[in-house]
Amino acid sequence: MTDNNAADLLVECLEAEGVERIYGLPGEELAHLMMAIKASSIEFVPVRHEQGAAFMADVHGRLTGDAGVCLSTLGPGATNLLTGVADAHLDKAPLVAITGQASREKAHKESHQMLDVVDIFESTVKWNTSVDDPAVVNETVRKAFKLAEYEKPGATHLELPEDVASEAVDDDPLPTRDPVRRPDPDTPSVERAAELIEAADHPIVLAGNGAVRTDAAENLRTFVEETHLPVVATYMGKGAISDRDPHSLMTMDSGPEDESTRAIERADLVLAVGYDIAEHDPESWNPDRETTVVHLDHEPAEVYAHYNPELEIVADLSMGLERLAEAVEPSEESSWCEDEHDAVLSDAMETPDDEGFTVEGTLPYLREAMADDDVLLSDVGSHKMAIAKRFPVYEPNTCIISNGLASMGIAVPGAVAADLAVDGNVVAATGDGGFLMNAAELNTADRLGCGFTVLLFNDDEYRLITEEFEHVVGDTFGTELTNPDYVDFAESFGMAAYRPESWADLEETLDSVVGDGELSLVEVRLA
Repeated sequence: MTDNNAADLLVECLEAEGVERIYGLPGEELAHLMMAIKASSIEFVPVRHEQGAAFMADVHGRLTGDAGVCLSTLGPGATNLLTGVADAHLDKAPLVAITGQASREKAHKESHQMLDVVDIFESTVKWNTSVDDPAVVNETVRKAFKLAEYEKPGATHLELPEDVASEAVDDDPLPTRDPVRRPDPDTPSVERAAELIEAADHPIVLAGNGAVRTDAAENLRTFVEETHLPVVATYMGKGAISDRDPHSLMTMDSGPEDESTRAIERADLVLAVGYDIAEHDPESWNPDRETTVVHLDHEPAEVYAHYNPELEIVADLSMGLERLAEAVEPSEESSWCEDEHDAVLSDAMETPDDEGFTVEGTLPYLREAMADDDVLLSDVGSHKMAIAKRFPVYEPNTCIISNGLASMGIAVPGAVAADLAVDGNVVAATGDGGFLMNAAELNTADRLGCGFTVLLFNDDEYRLITEEFEHVVGDTFGTELTNPDYVDFAESFGMAAYRPESWADLEETLDSVVGDGELSLVEVRLA
């Protein structure tokens, strides 16, 4: 007779999947599962809010390619988890969420804290089930990880009722397998794509999240070197090509004054590599629907009038780029956007000459303080737009921006996960609005001995929303904030905290703290 229960088996399955860490906040219904985790090799990271746990798992998934795991109890714990799970789903980050639930005997009636969590999660995950029988624990865990990590990755969810968790079971984890291999591109499609590219006068590459996520960046860089096509990245495609590369036009935006956007609007062919229309609405660069689009991705293109590809190559991205590089006639000509590259990079690295602090003026000093492989996480707000457009990135997966769900509050918990996952330095850039949403996770960071820098832009308002209101209706309302003393606030968590008074002071502070291995906060009071 086995001494194992379903909770024990579930944790053994997590170990078999290579899980080293779970972020979560336990509850009564998780008692058996928590004891199984305690007895395992897996580290459990208690957080101060379930949303923080989900964001940590989300960022872990984006940085490593392995599903991050987050855990909550039923009811309010599960609903608190939901925003971070949804963020992973739309940002295509592999994540497995596990929630506790009351006993099955309560499922037919109203009960304390009991909601249909599986139903609530349904639209925010790739797959979702209640583990209602100990006999299916190993299958459901294997399926959750397989689907979470399979292209396009995303979130999955397992619910474990407390009575199931305690039931005896005699079984083992299913063996894990190598990732499912995507097909090679078919020769006729590659040849047709090459013909279209060679026939175009102004072809351009649009590098999306998939180009970073799938380790296709090396082959993309080779393809660009041989063809001299300019490259524009989405917010989540930053780093697919080095911004030092003369073919890089950095990141496209939606403003007409933007060099990158003007370039893609001038293009007569767009080779979209790993592009997801949730990242950036193609209507902004294909308003008349006349631009020829070649879609290269793991999945067929979404149906959208402004993104109706002439050709779709559904295949492994790396292999697709390798085959395209072989098929397209090498070009001796320089990129048709070379002047734009110089202008974009010069603008991004221009140091400020004004007296008041700005996000744009801060970024050159931040870039100088960070090594190429250090990781910058951006929260959501007006600073995100500046970082996307003006912060040069040289390596894949070193600038993490949420632009699918684009939820505020990701930077601080995300930095906790990043600090645990990567060897380099980590900076969390955030506004005063997003910062306070999950600032409690600074306690988690301190408890874990994390050493990252919070770069806090403080303007006493939700500035991006203010700007949108003023653009749409010419006025604003409900976006003003009152804030604590952030230096005192940070120091109460045991952090070093700084409030520079001049550009020289800011430059010196960033140079000092970014690489010192300590948990610190730098507040930049915006003009």
